Amino acid sequence: MARVNPCLKRTFTIFNLFFAIIGGIIIGFTLMSQVFTNINGGDNLQGRTISLIIFYVIGSVTMVIAILGAYGAHKESKVCLIVFLVCMVIGSVLMLRVGVPAAVTRPRLEGTFEDKFRQLLPLDKASSEVKDIADTMQKQLHCCGLFSYNDWEENIPDSCVCSQREQMEGKCQTVQTRYRILMQQQSVYIKPCFPIIIHFILLVIDVVIGVIFTLAVLALLGMILSSIMIHQLRNPNTTTVLLTVPAIFTSPPPKYQELHNPPSY
Repeated sequence: MARVNPCLKRTFTIFNLFFAIIGGIIIGFTLMSQVFTNINGGDNLQGRTISLIIFYVIGSVTMVIAILGAYGAHKESKVCLIVFLVCMVIGSVLMLRVGVPAAVTRPRLEGTFEDKFRQLLPLDKASSEVKDIADTMQKQLHCCGLFSYNDWEENIPDSCVCSQREQMEGKCQTVQTRYRILMQQQSVYIKPCFPIIIHFILLVIDVVIGVIFTLAVLALLGMILSSIMIHQLRNPNTTTVLLTVPAIFTSPPPKYQELHNPPSY
């Protein structure tokens, strides 16, 4: 005879299935980020390798814990459910420990990134690595300079130069540039790159914070469900609490009943 409420077991299994799907999504997005940065020459970005490893570990651990919980519910294994409960407690504490400070510092990130990027100026005097990254970024995002074309001073690279079609679309502006020792006019992109970059950075950070708090909520829910299942396994003779319809929704008994004397024959 099953010692765990079948409805609770099904709910817990669906929960772990959803938990495993989230772990797979985390691994998938991490893999896509790795491929994207490899294609666009971001192999040497600071902190890239550590960030990828962290997200791979989070996704893998999430899937393993979900499988452990589903197995424990299916086999009604007290040991597996206790291990799952401990993992949920640790996971919720870690997620809140990371998520709350990240959410608090989120409004100040744009100013912090702006200060970091301004330290790279002027771009024409930056290192060759920074110049290569800036050139690739300008070609792909169709922008010029971090904050304006003046970031290159008078040595504007070809990656800032617009095409004829973009000039007709009004995406360009005419500026004075230096070619060897001569000055010439060139049509370069109007948009700077920093607003585009910070938009994507903050979008990724918002997604990460959302994932962290989602995992924290799921961990709290997993704690509740696994605790109830462990309690039922320890007390198999406990009667399951059933919800009943309140008396207000049932028909009240009649206020009085008319008594009839049986007729005499």
